[in-house]
Amino acid sequence: MKDKNNKSIGIVLIILAACFWGSMGIFVRRLGDYGFSSIQIVSIRVTIAALIFCIVLFIKDKKGFRISPKDIPLFLGLGLGSILFFTVCYFSAIAIMSLSTAAILLYTSPIWIMLMSILFFHEKMNGVKIVALLLAFAGCVLVSGLSGNKITFTGLLLGFGSGIGYGLYSILGKIALKRYSPFTVTAYTFVVATIGSWMICRPADMLSKFKAADRMYVLILFCILTAVVTAVIPFLSYTLGLRTVEAGRAGILATIEPLVATVIGMFFFSEPLTVLSGAGIVMILAAVIILNIKSKSQI
Repeated sequence: MKDKNNKSIGIVLIILAACFWGSMGIFVRRLGDYGFSSIQIVSIRVTIAALIFCIVLFIKDKKGFRISPKDIPLFLGLGLGSILFFTVCYFSAIAIMSLSTAAILLYTSPIWIMLMSILFFHEKMNGVKIVALLLAFAGCVLVSGLSGNKITFTGLLLGFGSGIGYGLYSILGKIALKRYSPFTVTAYTFVVATIGSWMICRPADMLSKFKAADRMYVLILFCILTAVVTAVIPFLSYTLGLRTVEAGRAGILATIEPLVATVIGMFFFSEPLTVLSGAGIVMILAAVIILNIKSKSQI
């Protein structure tokens, strides 16, 4: 009974994380109005998140800062190979192709997670998972929109790169959680991502935009809110959820994110909901429900 309750909590945490990630468009567009580039927005987000995660870790468990030198490559993979790589790929893809196409390619992540889970964790593939995976991906395609414009080979590589990097967090995070607490994992992951981001974000230009802001304190507060809502809360929730939920299953559950993004787009940016988008939302919800129906297959 306890294991079932823990798994249920884990599922709720994964879905909660996806909901917070789905609100990212509000914050990214607002920071873009200040003149920050996509890479600079990524840097602001991960830097503040890293600071908050370190404070949380210090409060929760000071000993959590101790990690084995042999695990440094693991955290380099989480910070650079996953968090930084996927965000840079995703925002770069958006810059050279339509948003809908970039989103479709990003949400190939459940496929990569499923394949990597089978390879590294020997997770079993069954009919229920396959159906849920196909429903989730098809739903993401419909929600994001069908577009064949501005597709280039470079764009495809960047899009698939964002999906692989996004999925890699579930795989490496699962490994890291066997050795460290979620607070240690998130803190070191974002510290590494921060160091990497400052090497490519043109720091002097980014800081000059802070100085040029009319009310810099308002901008700083908004940046903190951005980090808390789109990074701290969702990544901590997702990492906690990974302790009891399979990586492949978590990846499919997280595809509820474009559903949330679509709803937010309707209310905040007056983006229309088409028949195809509505069908996509239903398919994503169906995938989530299928994964949580009690069955003999024991997903």
